[in-house]
Amino acid sequence: MATNAQVPYGAYWSTPNVKWQGSFQHLHAMEFAAHVAKDEMAKRDIEPTKFDYAVLGLTVNQFQSFNGLPWFTNMIGAPAVGGPLINQVCATGARCVENAVMEIEGKMAKIALVATCDRTSNNPEIYYPNPNGIGGAGKHENQLLYNMNNDPTGHHSMTQTAENVAARHGFTTEQQHEVAVRRGEQYQDALADDSAFLKRFMTLPFNVPSANYKKSIGTLEGDEGVYPPNLEKLNSMRPVVEGGTVTFGGQTYPADGSACMVVTTSEKADEMSQDKNIQIHLRGFGQARAELGYMPEAPVPAAQRAVEMAGWKMDDIDAVKTHNPFALNDLYFAQETGWDVNKMNNYGCTLVWGHTQAAMGTRGIIELIEELVIRGGGKGVFTGCAAGDTGMAVAVEVTGS
Repeated sequence: MATNAQVPYGAYWSTPNVKWQGSFQHLHAMEFAAHVAKDEMAKRDIEPTKFDYAVLGLTVNQFQSFNGLPWFTNMIGAPAVGGPLINQVCATGARCVENAVMEIEGKMAKIALVATCDRTSNNPEIYYPNPNGIGGAGKHENQLLYNMNNDPTGHHSMTQTAENVAARHGFTTEQQHEVAVRRGEQYQDALADDSAFLKRFMTLPFNVPSANYKKSIGTLEGDEGVYPPNLEKLNSMRPVVEGGTVTFGGQTYPADGSACMVVTTSEKADEMSQDKNIQIHLRGFGQARAELGYMPEAPVPAAQRAVEMAGWKMDDIDAVKTHNPFALNDLYFAQETGWDVNKMNNYGCTLVWGHTQAAMGTRGIIELIEELVIRGGGKGVFTGCAAGDTGMAVAVEVTGS
């Protein structure tokens, strides 16, 4: 059954995404997200004490992140607001939106904040004590790098899951590079007219704060780490795995950033909207799990389930946005659904602006909303894959624009 929770038009925002070890590497992810949220809520006349629920998405541990959502809501000026911290790796953003919607649908809350953030830069080095180890020695991991390269069940890397899908379906390096170039071209549309599309949900120029948030130490004109599309350069790259097809140019890269969104009832959405003529409905959700080691296949059944929950068919969809850590994610989606691979991911996607873990799904949904608004309304689906060969999708409908 379709859900009816809404997002007030304009009640969402994203920082620029910044390349790994770039301009955000010195900032605590939760503190930085709260710092940005306070400014963005003030610009939208959103009073933080009006929230009666919030959910925090975070996948890479930060100092004292054990304290979770209540610390975040304290920092934004909403000390009475509680809620969970959710980690579903790359599906975290979509899962947090689903969690907020279900809280609204269940009449447990009226105005919920979805806050998602991560810093992949300088990620934690974790030591796990083991009294039964030789001499009491424990185990150590770099939280991000170790797990990206070592699935605990299959002991394979994320890149290997892409190679498995490429081999099964016959996708070539050349096909992947053609998609990567097309995605880069689409992102150029987001930069047109002085980044008009990005400025619909992102404050630009963006002031980069010092670690104590007492001064600005620089400005960003947009996402940091994006390279212009260049097919000749891509085709000069060698596959990451010997004998494989996936190059660094055909996959995304770690990044830092945050994105937030308000989810509420239809009545409250009208009150909080920046344009009362536009209604944004969150209609359905889907999750799926692919075969072990075939992660890029999972977004397809997830999307199909979200569309089915909304009461639609894939032929009804006007726009598709994906979390595509690999270009071949989109090749597989197009093959299985009949969607034109060149028409997906207008204005950008993870493949181009980076892999911010928790925040990237939230930004993807925000971009999908704005694309539908520009179209004058319509139906859209966001879908993506995540560690554990899982997928998560959200069905969105924009009306009245």
